[in-house]
Amino acid sequence: MNISIIIAQEEHFKYAQIICDTIESSALLRGTGIAKRTPEYIQKKMENKDAVIALDNGVFAGFCYIESWQDSNYVAHSGLIVHPDYRNLGLAKKIKSKVFDYSLEKYPNAKVFGITTGLAVMKINSELGYKPVPFSELTTDPSFWKGCQTCTNYEILKSKENKLCLCTGMLYDPKEKPKTPPKHPFNVRIWNRLKKIKQALFLED
Repeated sequence: MNISIIIAQEEHFKYAQIICDTIESSALLRGTGIAKRTPEYIQKKMENKDAVIALDNGVFAGFCYIESWQDSNYVAHSGLIVHPDYRNLGLAKKIKSKVFDYSLEKYPNAKVFGITTGLAVMKINSELGYKPVPFSELTTDPSFWKGCQTCTNYEILKSKENKLCLCTGMLYDPKEKPKTPPKHPFNVRIWNRLKKIKQALFLED
């Protein structure tokens, strides 16, 4: 395989539909909530050079895009996906690292954050230097939280006034410390236990 990870541009518009389909099918397979994207939205990110795409000699392999909030003081990476044919190759980590470094270059003063229920994404974020934080440390921009409306867990988020959900908030502040590996390695068992506790609390009748 000859997989390249590059900044997505207008020439990659043709991949927008398969990107959306792959994101949605992956969420359905995992049974997790995820905000839906449209091909037009993905193309807009490509047009603004706010996305990276992984290609194997022209065949779609993976994708991730950048969103910015509050005058670019906060940025987030969304839609991280790897096509089923290219999973278990460490590609997700490579894509995330690429978009992370690109974000620091394009938005040098921004705090980088994300919310996710996926343990694989949490592990990658932790290795990049993110730390778990309460939602109060994330952007307060209403348009960000509006993007959660198509997620299956949105009612939980709304009932908690955007302060809590099944997702975990994670933040990287470039002014706080340099990009170094965390002192405490990511522990999947601990995160699984915390995730189950949160689900029990939020989903009980």
